[in-house]
Amino acid sequence: YGTGSVVGEAISAHPGIDMVSFTGSTAAGRRVAAVAADTVKRVGLELGGKSASIALDDADLDEVVAETLQYAWSNSGQACGAWTRLLVPAARHDEIVAKLREAAAEYTVGDPADETTRLGPVASEAQWQRVNGYIEKGLAEGAELVVGGPGRVPGLEGGAFIRPTIFANVDPDSTIAQEEIFGPVLSVIAYTDDDDAVRIANGTPYGLTAAVFGSPDRALSVARRLEVGQVHVNGGAFTPLAPFGGRKQSGTAREMGRAGIEEFTELKAILL
Repeated sequence: YGTGSVVGEAISAHPGIDMVSFTGSTAAGRRVAAVAADTVKRVGLELGGKSASIALDDADLDEVVAETLQYAWSNSGQACGAWTRLLVPAARHDEIVAKLREAAAEYTVGDPADETTRLGPVASEAQWQRVNGYIEKGLAEGAELVVGGPGRVPGLEGGAFIRPTIFANVDPDSTIAQEEIFGPVLSVIAYTDDDDAVRIANGTPYGLTAAVFGSPDRALSVARRLEVGQVHVNGGAFTPLAPFGGRKQSGTAREMGRAGIEEFTELKAILL
């Protein structure tokens, strides 16, 4: 136990350690990999994400809204696999945003010990400052604020509580659509057709998880084109039997399932 700059450095550099498994930010993962390279040890990285939830034009919109908000705001958005971008058909953008506004009203913020609370605080005051800064950045870059916004939650000014926030008409190349925020902030992005949805979904440095909603065959076809490690199709449930991990700057490893065990094994051939 200890800080990353001390204990993490020692573990990553130590010649007596054969493998390092790291879960955390992409920036910290780069440092782990760089330090571990001196001893050429194996490194498994499970890093950040900017996951997309894609609503096809034949999707059940109520299911899309309910599932996406749950995954986007779970643990107050502090989850690497949070679905923080909702990609919607341009023709149905306003209809979906209206449903999101209504559903968001159920996400009460408050004391986690209170049974009526849906969202507690973020991890620290430093994290509050970071997330609030992204919300201010979204406004500055022209995104349409639907619910939430910057500033303290009324009545909870003494804690690191973030107002759960939804932005609409978000530019897919904007800061809030490209960078991991790690807070309860959802960006709604319009697309023109399936190819455009895939392009936008794949258009970040990350590739951890994703979701697709629509008719089964079409949704599965889109899911196969996404550059991520795991895709939920029409609310497919998470299972520890399936491998979890990312591509690109979301990491190099797989956790859980058979693949998760194989990460910690060495293949040896004995010839007689």
